[in-house]
Amino acid sequence: MSFSSVMEKDDYPPIENHGVIGNMLTTALIDTTANINFMCWPHFDSPALFCSLLDKNKGGYWNIEPTCKKTKYTSKQSYWPDTNVIQTRFQYPDGVVSIIDYMPIVNKQGLRWLIRKIKGIRGTTGLSMKFKPTFNFGRDKHVMKPVTNGFRVESGESALEFLTEIASQLKEVAPGDNELGPHLECMFTLGENESVVMILKDAIVNDVDHNAEFAQMLKHESNIFKMEEKLFTSTIFYWQSWLDRCTYKGRWREIVERSALVLKLLTFSPTGAIVASPTCSLPEGVGGERNWDYRYTWIRDAAFTIYGLIRIGFTEEAHDFMKWLEARCADAVYDKPDQLPLKIMYSIHGDAKIPEKSLEHLEGYKKSFPVRVGNDAVNQIQMDIFGELLDSIYLSNKYGTLVSYEFWIHIRKLVDYVADNWKIKDEGIWEVRSGKQHFVYSKIMCWVCLDRGLRLSDRRSFPAPRVKWITIRDEIYEEIQNKGYNPEMKAFMQSYESQELDASTLIMSLVFFMAPSDPRNLSTIQRILRPPEEGGLVSNSLVFRYTGEDGLDGNEGTFNICTFWLIEALTRAGKYDKQLLTKARLMFDEMLGYSNHLGLFSEEIALDGSMLGNFPQALTHLSLISAAFNLDRTLSGKSSNS
Repeated sequence: MSFSSVMEKDDYPPIENHGVIGNMLTTALIDTTANINFMCWPHFDSPALFCSLLDKNKGGYWNIEPTCKKTKYTSKQSYWPDTNVIQTRFQYPDGVVSIIDYMPIVNKQGLRWLIRKIKGIRGTTGLSMKFKPTFNFGRDKHVMKPVTNGFRVESGESALEFLTEIASQLKEVAPGDNELGPHLECMFTLGENESVVMILKDAIVNDVDHNAEFAQMLKHESNIFKMEEKLFTSTIFYWQSWLDRCTYKGRWREIVERSALVLKLLTFSPTGAIVASPTCSLPEGVGGERNWDYRYTWIRDAAFTIYGLIRIGFTEEAHDFMKWLEARCADAVYDKPDQLPLKIMYSIHGDAKIPEKSLEHLEGYKKSFPVRVGNDAVNQIQMDIFGELLDSIYLSNKYGTLVSYEFWIHIRKLVDYVADNWKIKDEGIWEVRSGKQHFVYSKIMCWVCLDRGLRLSDRRSFPAPRVKWITIRDEIYEEIQNKGYNPEMKAFMQSYESQELDASTLIMSLVFFMAPSDPRNLSTIQRILRPPEEGGLVSNSLVFRYTGEDGLDGNEGTFNICTFWLIEALTRAGKYDKQLLTKARLMFDEMLGYSNHLGLFSEEIALDGSMLGNFPQALTHLSLISAAFNLDRTLSGKSSNS
């Protein structure tokens, strides 16, 4: 997939006009004009070094572009096949120039480097470069000091090196300017087959100390610019070799593999945690307040992550994530009655110290304010997380990562906690800020927690209070059927207290709470399928989360995960009704048209078809994998019991 258009710079490029590169430590967003305008350094949840996507004036960026008039060239952007390496080509009447962006990986380890290689393909091209960092989301001052082949950039305890063989000009801050420090500029010309390498690297961390293969590279080639080709080859080989492990060979293979590459890119290699998204405060509605920080790991995502990775062959990644989850279970605290024993989310390092703050000095993407970092939802009560956690543990045990007795002790405590506390109100899956309710999705997931606890106990003959768990599991089931289902609307509601629809109830057949062919499940699907003006949630195959108020101002778009949930629910029901299966395939094919030029998805789709929310979104790509896997199997006449 690629992007091609006549270049017209926008103050805020559309969210969908971006690709993402990374090293399994952090990522960088690169738009179709080869501008790097969002990057946290050195980790996903570190403060941003470039954030012009959140403020066009105060946020930093790193731009490279032809010096000819913009109306005379077009841009084409694509991933190097089967990798997370991006190539942007500028094409104009007299030539072509290519920019390859990547974070090098050597011996399966990401280096704290970002490399930009600019190469003349045809003709002679004049180019300009501007490197403007703004540390700590544009709050901290920095200085630049000349070093061999470049500059050392320092801010507090942070130090980076910007290196290139092209002479760069240091542009100091003019008196009266509000800039936090100098920036670098240069202009250069490239002929056919001529190239320039630019490197941004950590000046403090020595990658040689923990990467023996990289040390050998340096030993044989001390000139890092000449070594670039080896780093490029190593990085390409890593991504392509990793993707070779993918066992999915069905329909829509290209988009499934791209989703897998996204998930690997969002994995924090030191711990195995997967962030929900590498960005923060990209709005769910332009100009509104629904701007959240997703650079953390949600327990909720665990079941979808484990399922998605296992289903397409990446058992090693599923195992690593499970070890991270096991550590969280071991840290569970039960002596605080006003808190859950587990937090709903954690940092990639495993702690829950992520207080929410508003960055008052940034105007936000297209003036979507406030710009938030951290996430206060960490302190919410969301009972559904235990069901997703137990489902992920059960699946992991079923497909290879056997649960130890020590782990089972922690699991049993969690299941017992749910058995004793499932009746409490919570804030629900969507983290509403309108108060606690008896959310149907949360109750379903409490049922899943007890059900999977029982299944795991039976499968492994682990000791458990089976009679208690069975009794409570059945009690939850009956209550959901009696209080969650509205006979007049013939659908399950968002909560016991409401008369509103919620797309999260589509999960019922996906977690085996109800048979796909159950009349109540089918009537709920049919109700959701109605357009919003007729009391449903679907607008031309795109699905809204829910109707009603949630305690926040402004509107939001359709939610991509909900669309893929509907597709999968239709797929499972389609085993018994071929018309529903046909509808599922048509919806899936139509939904793929909302990916961007690189096959990436954000969280939501706006009224005008543009992307909204943090980008790229792990949960969207996970739900895509699950929907594709099950739809392909069903279309091929294969059965699946999980």
